[in-house]
Amino acid sequence: MALNSCHTSSLPTPEDKEQAQQTHHEVLMSLILGLLRSWNDPLYHLVTEVRGMKGAPDGILSRAIEIEEENKRLLEGMEMIFGQVLPGAKETEPYPVWSGLPSLQTKDEDARYSAFYNLLHCLRRDSSKIDTYLKLLNCRIIYNNNC
Repeated sequence: MALNSCHTSSLPTPEDKEQAQQTHHEVLMSLILGLLRSWNDPLYHLVTEVRGMKGAPDGILSRAIEIEEENKRLLEGMEMIFGQVLPGAKETEPYPVWSGLPSLQTKDEDARYSAFYNLLHCLRRDSSKIDTYLKLLNCRIIYNNNC
């Protein structure tokens, strides 16, 4: 896997905040759901691999677990909101599948650390997108675009 190549790069997300503001709220909600779903598997394996690392600080493991649990909570909340905003609609959009587990498990320590770095880089990138989209939706729906 190339450095800085994210498994979610195939999702057609707005390039910047201005494009996001032009995107319909149902599309933003679907993007958020897709991003959150696409992180379930990588976060599970991140926790599993950190747990098995010799000498890994406890703080890293507890933070990885916290992030995995937060992703699950956000996903559950977004699925509930999606169901309320679009009752009867089924969210069936495919989401990107992560294939980076072999890189996290390789015996080549440099390659493994590089895979961890790339995974965390992508997580930060996608978390920032989710945060932006949620704030935008909050502004639109709760404050009627008055923020």
